[in-house]
Amino acid sequence: MTEDALKEFSSLEIDPLIADRPAEPRDLSRLLAVDRAGCSLSHRHFRDLPEFLGPRDLLVLNRSRVWKARLEAKKPGGGRSEILLMGPVSGDSFTWTALCRKVRDGQELTCPGGVKAQCQARNPDGSYTFRFSAPVDEAYLAANGAVPLPQYILNARKRRGTAAPPDEDKYQTVYAAEAGSIAAPTAGFHFTPELFARLEAGGVKAVFVTLHIGWGTFRPVRSEDPGAHVMMEEECAVSSEAAEAINRHRAAGGRLVAVGTSSMRTLETFSDESGLVRPGSGKAGLFIRPGYRFKTAGAFITNLHVPESAPLYMTAAFAGRELLFKAYAEAVKEKYRFYSYGDSMLIL
Repeated sequence: MTEDALKEFSSLEIDPLIADRPAEPRDLSRLLAVDRAGCSLSHRHFRDLPEFLGPRDLLVLNRSRVWKARLEAKKPGGGRSEILLMGPVSGDSFTWTALCRKVRDGQELTCPGGVKAQCQARNPDGSYTFRFSAPVDEAYLAANGAVPLPQYILNARKRRGTAAPPDEDKYQTVYAAEAGSIAAPTAGFHFTPELFARLEAGGVKAVFVTLHIGWGTFRPVRSEDPGAHVMMEEECAVSSEAAEAINRHRAAGGRLVAVGTSSMRTLETFSDESGLVRPGSGKAGLFIRPGYRFKTAGAFITNLHVPESAPLYMTAAFAGRELLFKAYAEAVKEKYRFYSYGDSMLIL
């Protein structure tokens, strides 16, 4: 086993703490502030964020929006299934890459509206290629698709017997603008318009980048050697205006605050060794783990992550694995709410 396998995080008893709904209001979520220099922790709420940030700080947020990528489906024998669309393969919207459980090559599933989905192949990354009998386009998904919630949220609701709140708007950041993600950039869930106004009044600035979260972000790190893990690429972009604002801020001695692992990965993808960020669009395939040298952000806002996940490895790389394990153990002790709808962490 390699030094950075992070297996110790799996020993924490997290299941009872999985959040099945967001905090109300959003900025009432708890905030675990982690000071790397002093190796210290403090317990706050997210609405206290303006006490930690000021005029030298620039928030970098991911503006990607979750789209209705989940389709209910029926098997030929009547059993229930679902298809999680990842992206179109053909321009006519008939052929898609998707995730699906227990489906065979050649098997045909029936989707809403009687649309047939034939499994054509299993791909090397574990996804499948489906050919649909009708275009699965924006209009079809608006009428028949659903926002794809992580299975652990659905499982937590089932265990607790709790009614599901409407998730279509809650499973989005308040600033989401560009559809393309199949999972939300959840570190941004805690922001509200009122909190943005308070931060702006305190001199904190904000800029937006885009990374469309896909299979790469939540594909588990299962290898004994994390260096062997292949991070599936995800579409990302930095506008000329955003790159200019970021570079100008850093040149003036300011600090970048990456909001979420997707924003951090976008910054690192588009930066050179000096931390200069270039504009453009492309694919993020970086797997950031302990030992990585960050070039851009000096602070990091992130949620409490799933063991054996790429976001946990990135957070350990930024905070240091020992300090991060200390923080997670404290979060469990203090009954923080974990994962997508859960509480937040600010690493300084």
